[in-house]
Amino acid sequence: MAALIAENFRFFSLFFKSKDVMIFNGLVALGTVGSQEIFSVVAFHCPCSPARNYIYGLAAIGVPALALFLIGIILNNHTWNLVAECHKRGTKNFSSPATFLLFGSILGRAAVAPITWSVISLLRGEAYICALSEFVAPTSLDKFPAEYKAETLAVFPCKEVPTNLTHFKEEVIRTLRYESQLFGWLLIGVVAVLIFLSKCLKHCCSPLSYRQEDYWAQYRSNEAKLFRRTAEVHSKILAAGNVKQFFGFVALSKEEKELVEEFPVEGVQPSPQWNAITGVYIYRENKGFPFYSRLHKWAKGVEGNGPGPDGQEMAFLAV
Repeated sequence: MAALIAENFRFFSLFFKSKDVMIFNGLVALGTVGSQEIFSVVAFHCPCSPARNYIYGLAAIGVPALALFLIGIILNNHTWNLVAECHKRGTKNFSSPATFLLFGSILGRAAVAPITWSVISLLRGEAYICALSEFVAPTSLDKFPAEYKAETLAVFPCKEVPTNLTHFKEEVIRTLRYESQLFGWLLIGVVAVLIFLSKCLKHCCSPLSYRQEDYWAQYRSNEAKLFRRTAEVHSKILAAGNVKQFFGFVALSKEEKELVEEFPVEGVQPSPQWNAITGVYIYRENKGFPFYSRLHKWAKGVEGNGPGPDGQEMAFLAV
């Protein structure tokens, strides 16, 4: 039984590791749904005033979506790799397809939260009803009393109306909610088709086999984890040495003392080395042998991209 549990745990661990991007996007979407629900309950209050409903309703959908989009770009490591690449090397190493895939990767990851926010807002319908209620033409409503103007419809989303208008209020809200939900489902369909086409395009245009792409993904994940862990230990040991030199001693825990004794740090890496392993990475090969990252390329002592086809970019580091 223990062996079976361990085997199943290992299977799920490998599965989630291979699907880390999909799971991350799913968690972002779920978090956005929760935030949207809280916003609708706590913060959304339609002003029910002509000329204000439209601005408020669109702002309730668009402004949070824009903020989430910008946050997604800021939190994406590839954004800052691109900035470092443009600052240090320019864009001379990018072909048009690589540039397209680069921005597609950054924007695609950043679009998960805002699209989720927009879809949930449209499916709920409150913001859409608030924004467009005042634009419903009274003439489109059968037997709508002539003494009431179009401005009266602006109060339909949230205020009590005269008894003779209750039926019209229900009809207007029902129609607008139908339109809002229709747009929401259409947005879901369009996004699903775009994701499917992008996946097909990625695999059709990739020079790598499916197994090599899977290996590349595992390598990137392992390299990033090991680099981060090693950098943390290296910086801690270096800091301990500098603090000791200043004070004459350093207050270390037992575990930290073991690290200092086990991994002696004599110096720091020069800036050219940091620059060599920093930036956007385009998959490259040299005489048929792949370089899976900038660190891999630096470790093999290869500089530049080379003039031949073996040195040219082949596939963008897809996320």
